[in-house]
Amino acid sequence: MSKLTSGPLSELTNESYHWERYTYKQKVSRYLALFVVAGLLLWTFSTIDVFWPWVWSAPEEIRDMVSRMMPPNPYAVPEILPVLIETINIATIGTLFAVIISLPVAYFGARNVSPNKITLGIARLIIVATRSINTLIWALLFVAILGPGPMAGVVAIGFRSIGFMGKLIGESIEEMDWGPVEALQSSGSSRGHIISYAIVPQVMPTFWAVTILRWDINIRESTVLGMVGAGGIGMLFQVAIDLFRWNDVSMVLVSIVTVVLFGEVVTGLVRRKLI
Repeated sequence: MSKLTSGPLSELTNESYHWERYTYKQKVSRYLALFVVAGLLLWTFSTIDVFWPWVWSAPEEIRDMVSRMMPPNPYAVPEILPVLIETINIATIGTLFAVIISLPVAYFGARNVSPNKITLGIARLIIVATRSINTLIWALLFVAILGPGPMAGVVAIGFRSIGFMGKLIGESIEEMDWGPVEALQSSGSSRGHIISYAIVPQVMPTFWAVTILRWDINIRESTVLGMVGAGGIGMLFQVAIDLFRWNDVSMVLVSIVTVVLFGEVVTGLVRRKLI
């Protein structure tokens, strides 16, 4: 707020100026938007059937469960270790499977290098379809197809990862510098040489970053696949809960946290070395 009291413009005004961030119309529209959002949130909560006595007793139930889980049972480690290794293997092989398939999908799904609209459409459909379905849903499907066991988990992890990796690598291809490609095209190079010497060098940092990130995510996701019969430590976790072996449950949780921390350390080391 200011007032002009001297100078050539002083006689143009004798009243103070007041600045406002929003006009009256903007204020009304913002309040209406907030009102609509608040109404939608209230409606959303009203559709959820909550048994409030259980909610209020939750702290007491948590204290009771934690007391049953303490201390973790160290004698369960020989039983946990094999399925823990299996869990890591499921994540690793599933990620490798996804890498092999996602590279051509990413190439054909990039608008600037895809040969035609048909290949572009097919690649985009694969990316959307594999990303839209959760890993547990894929696991349920492949358990029904392949039977219970780690193979179903590997394929579920792989299918879920194809869309994730294909989308990010494809976007990296679309955003790359087109100069090296045009230089090789003008010299009469083949498509294979263009891919090897112009596209791959620019996409490699993104490829390694996405692969490492996806393996880290797959480590976490593979820990629950056993709960639907797709192998790994999740099956042992579910059995321990069903049999009320709470000390074993806590030991499984400690093992899962240890594996996730191991994945964080490994991905950090690899990222520093390769990227």
